[in-house]
Amino acid sequence: MYPEEMVRPMRAELTEAGFQDLYTAEEVENALAKEGTTLVVVNSVCGCAARNARPGAKMSLDNSKKPDNLITVFAGVDKEAVDAARQHMFPFPPSSPSMALFKNGELVHMLERHHIEGRPAELIAENLKDAFNEHC
Repeated sequence: MYPEEMVRPMRAELTEAGFQDLYTAEEVENALAKEGTTLVVVNSVCGCAARNARPGAKMSLDNSKKPDNLITVFAGVDKEAVDAARQHMFPFPPSSPSMALFKNGELVHMLERHHIEGRPAELIAENLKDAFNEHC
């Protein structure tokens, strides 16, 4: 588990962009039960989260169509929430960072770590925008 003071600025990158931090399995279940679309970002302390994932997630919101709900859970910190989110991402194996788009509780688009690592934030944002345009 990473100390909260270490991850606070990493959380803030997303919450300041409109994402809601979730800490419990119940919060995740409630969020994913909502009608409409929900983008889930599994945040991480790794370099690809800082350089690619978080900036890409934020850039993706500069789009005419966006998810109704934006949520994030933090791997290595919010174990209960991360485990609950990952259960909904089956059959994809756990990875962080990762991003998943849900529509009415159903997984419709997934970006695993190997889709994020080594790719520029702009490419990640374009991938998400394409998913938003199709599903939102």
